[in-house]
Amino acid sequence: MITFRLHECRSLKEKRKIIKAIIARLRNNFNASISEVGLNDVHQRAEIGFSIVGNDRQVVNAKIDKLFNMAEELRLAEIIDTEMEIINI
Repeated sequence: MITFRLHECRSLKEKRKIIKAIIARLRNNFNASISEVGLNDVHQRAEIGFSIVGNDRQVVNAKIDKLFNMAEELRLAEIIDTEMEIINI
């Protein structure tokens, strides 16, 4: 999960535009399932959750790290928190 701060947002419409752009870029580059999962009614914060599936823990961990880095490099919003959980089945 990634929590963002959107400094210049003054409306939910503006927030949705930024979050949709972030989600689309990440989804296209990582073939991951990504969605806004929290803080839906807060203008200047957003939470997105994502899922990456694989059979090699190190590969999945590396992809998650790259996803976090790309989200930051987009510079569409400030990352204020990240959370990662890898589940082995």
